[in-house]
Amino acid sequence: MENNTLGPRPTWRARRRSARSGPVVAGAVVLAALAGAAPAGARQPASAPTATTASHHSVTAHGASAVRGRGDLLGVTPVADLDRAAVARFLADGRVDTGTVRHGLRGYRLTYRTVTPQGAPTTATGLLVLPKGGPHRLDLVSDTHGTMAHRDYAPSVGEDFGRLAPYLHASAGRAVAAPDYLGLGKGPGRHPYMDTASAVTASVDMLRASRTAALRLDRPLTGEVYASGFSQGGQVAMALAKALDSGADRHFRLRALAPVSGPYDIEHAEMPALFDGRVNDISGIFYLTYYLTAQNRMHPLYKDPAEVFREPYAGIVDDLFDSEHTEEEIIPALPATLKELLTDDYYRRVQHPTGALLDAVRAQDGTCAWKPRVPVRLYSSSGDTDVPIANARSCAADLAAHGVGAGLVDQGATDHNTTYRTSGPQIVRWFDALAGRR
Repeated sequence: MENNTLGPRPTWRARRRSARSGPVVAGAVVLAALAGAAPAGARQPASAPTATTASHHSVTAHGASAVRGRGDLLGVTPVADLDRAAVARFLADGRVDTGTVRHGLRGYRLTYRTVTPQGAPTTATGLLVLPKGGPHRLDLVSDTHGTMAHRDYAPSVGEDFGRLAPYLHASAGRAVAAPDYLGLGKGPGRHPYMDTASAVTASVDMLRASRTAALRLDRPLTGEVYASGFSQGGQVAMALAKALDSGADRHFRLRALAPVSGPYDIEHAEMPALFDGRVNDISGIFYLTYYLTAQNRMHPLYKDPAEVFREPYAGIVDDLFDSEHTEEEIIPALPATLKELLTDDYYRRVQHPTGALLDAVRAQDGTCAWKPRVPVRLYSSSGDTDVPIANARSCAADLAAHGVGAGLVDQGATDHNTTYRTSGPQIVRWFDALAGRR
């Protein structure tokens, strides 16, 4: 599925999933040597993580205590090795402008320590992409991805839509850290969808792991961070930028912020749009079901799914969103309208949230209510029927209320995914301009 539905599932997924076993195995040998790992690591199959260890003690804002080892690098697995022409072909296949492609790239899946929404130790994975050329010391783009249901869609595993942005930025000459988030990629458990706080901790810890890995790969980072992200990741990018701007880690300095089509205002923009036609039915039903089932594990919204969902959906929705089902499997199992999905009571409650549901919504909103000290541009489109432009307008208003005049780029009558395809190269060029590049 693609375009006017929520899931960016390009037709070129299948032929991009094959492993590049030669470069991956060769890279594993190099990484084993860098990390001092046992040579046996090089004999593992390409799909198996190559364990490398690195000591990296986390740094938190204002000296606050943290779970020991947050951001520690546990493993590095080479997953991509493309020359410049191959990068250009990949982006062109994804219908992205290739005019900013200057370099080939290498990609690595990082496994690292982070924390759960409850603060307990866990692990996560993410994609680090390094250009083959450019300066020795690299600025870093934090790229946070959009809604994904199956763990293998995450950037460090699936070579498809989730890698368009990382490859776009890396081929322009910057390192890219793209977290998979909790419960996606090779991380354990289920994905806590739209839990902003854990998305931020996983993203900050991915930056830390990337710093360690890049240094060991002899491409040290400058500490300058350009934050971007799409859809769910647009909202995460705003929240991550706020954390960095507030001193979440002294090794990283926010340089610019350019999120795309984020759901910044669930209460006043996204939820009302589910009922007035601004969000298409397929996407709206998928997003809302994913949201309610995930949030119920963190903010108890119901004791029995039958309080919220009609049968037969009450009996299947929780299992559908287990990070193991694809969107192609999930969407046909759901009904065509919200009225068919929700009980009468919950249909009214979603229209006018109160109690625990309102608390859950407000816990994720407000990511734009601060004063960035760096240039900010918001990207959206008036034709987006997944995340209506009202979200970006609300974000711009919040920023303006804090004295920040963020530009809002409206890409016009384009759908959700095309909004990113159009915005991504523009963001690369804007980052180049800010960095003083031609």
